[in-house]
Amino acid sequence: MRVISGKVRGLKLNTPKNEDVRPTTDRVKESLFNMINPYMMESNILDLFAGTGSLGIECLSRGASKCTFVDVSRESIALVKSNIKKARFENESEVLNLDFKDAISKLKIKNNKFDVIFMDPPYYKDMFIDALEKIDNANILKEDGIIIVEHDTKDKFPEEIGSLEKSRDKKYGNTTLTFYKLK
Repeated sequence: MRVISGKVRGLKLNTPKNEDVRPTTDRVKESLFNMINPYMMESNILDLFAGTGSLGIECLSRGASKCTFVDVSRESIALVKSNIKKARFENESEVLNLDFKDAISKLKIKNNKFDVIFMDPPYYKDMFIDALEKIDNANILKEDGIIIVEHDTKDKFPEEIGSLEKSRDKKYGNTTLTFYKLK
């Protein structure tokens, strides 16, 4: 697992020792960032269910100004922190070792708004919808921002969730990226 482009291009990131964390493959990550690169410069990023932190670190490498990394797993948080340190992005990063619901509530209270929100939770469909509903209710997505959900291709998502609407799906074998934006 490596950073594909930007300030720390080619940097090899630390990876999990077990199968609990499923990092985004380089092929999917490269395609994803080709699509969303215009959102990167000076953006505020939320890497929800961060795992290794590779998506948020890729954003910082490409010019994002800040990334908030969230994960409930202590092991994942340790991995995220080690990768942030390795990339030297400590000043641009905030790390929250919280459940996604608590993290979203905290971000709402702090009045944080994000240009890009990544969601790559364990492949469990009910968690996806719940997280999207919480994001919508908390109003933490900027008006022209996007949410990117990485999920199993078998999972189907509604066209609308509250004030969010699906804008596209992009399939990569067993993995699909679904994009949401505000209506």
